[in-house]
Amino acid sequence: MAPEYVQSLRFRLPPLLFFLQTGFIVLFIFYVDIEQNVQTKQHAFNNYYSVFQDVHVMVILGFGFLATFLVRYSFSGAGFTLLVAAMAVQWAVILNGVESMYHRGKIWINMRSLVVAEMCTASSLIAIGAVLGKTNPVQLLLIALLEISGFVLNGWLLQTFLKVQFLNTIMLLHIFGAFFGLMLSWVLYRPGSEQQHEKEKIDRKTGLFSVMGTLFLWMFWPSFNSVLVEVDHVDRGRSLRVVYSTYLALAVSAVTAAGFSVLTSPQGKLNLFHIQRCTLAGGVAIGVAMSAVHLPWVAMAIGFAAALISTLGSRYIKPLMLFAFECHDTCGVLSVHGLPGILGWMVQLLLQIADSDDLTTAIRFAVFHICTLLITLSLSMSLGLITGSLLKCNFWRPPQNKKCFDDQAFWEFQHLAGKR
Repeated sequence: MAPEYVQSLRFRLPPLLFFLQTGFIVLFIFYVDIEQNVQTKQHAFNNYYSVFQDVHVMVILGFGFLATFLVRYSFSGAGFTLLVAAMAVQWAVILNGVESMYHRGKIWINMRSLVVAEMCTASSLIAIGAVLGKTNPVQLLLIALLEISGFVLNGWLLQTFLKVQFLNTIMLLHIFGAFFGLMLSWVLYRPGSEQQHEKEKIDRKTGLFSVMGTLFLWMFWPSFNSVLVEVDHVDRGRSLRVVYSTYLALAVSAVTAAGFSVLTSPQGKLNLFHIQRCTLAGGVAIGVAMSAVHLPWVAMAIGFAAALISTLGSRYIKPLMLFAFECHDTCGVLSVHGLPGILGWMVQLLLQIADSDDLTTAIRFAVFHICTLLITLSLSMSLGLITGSLLKCNFWRPPQNKKCFDDQAFWEFQHLAGKR
């Protein structure tokens, strides 16, 4: 039987899509243009296009396939990821170009601006993972737009008042997205979620597709971390060092996650959820800490610690958050992105203090670094609470409890058409 709220999307989703897309087109007509400097365009193409493709594959194929793990939600996992990403990238281009429009009168598009927009989109997809299967596409679009707005605002605050480098602010996307999504899932909590939903499970087919997403993310994560590293005259090998460090951290985290998955299993077997997600924890942690990592063994140690925290978090902290705090985190974004991201932040703090020449410099850096995290957490959590409160209204027609994690609430199935 078709769910009660199926037809309500007809009067909510198309108007929202057409309104937003028309508005974006109008803004692009008047305020957006392509970078005209031929030399600059050629330099950007040579330096960014190949890694832009890698980041694009991560956002669409990586996150898209990764979201297909639920047995009856694979259509929505992949389809809604594409829909949200397509809309979010446009919004991110506009927001990231506001400062350029203020100073230069136009928002100039180049390869670098598209890469930054893709990374902002990745932050919104992380947040959406916390409420995957419990929301409709209208809610997902609004979540993405509000999360990206908050993330761009957070970067502007850190760069303006704390003088944090742009690369360090953009890599906070894991922490911002995870805690935004965590607060969102807490506000949108549904009574009865303590018991696992009958459709919140993995089968062989959806699990295989989801692992494909993990493979895409795992393969291209070095490009994701190194794409915005500026190669200057002082340190021409910085980008390569980030690539090496990311690869080593990912390799160690994959091995470590598999080992601890077996150790923490009552049956002594591998857990597919751990292999899908915890193997990526090293890439998250090293991305946040990469500006301070100079030695291969440090990157490997970070990968080991990140996978350990992520695996134990998925096994023990995720159910604790559900039963103790009524926070139902569908994709485990706290364990996969939040905790490894904070680990990377702590490693960066300790390594920078160790490399400081004097105590005053070390204390100054520590104060600013701690303020960076506090501002990021405060803004992400507060905006997550506000967004969740706005979306909790029945006006948005969220899926009924019995129709959560179910593609049938949103997609046409020809073999079921005659039964409706």
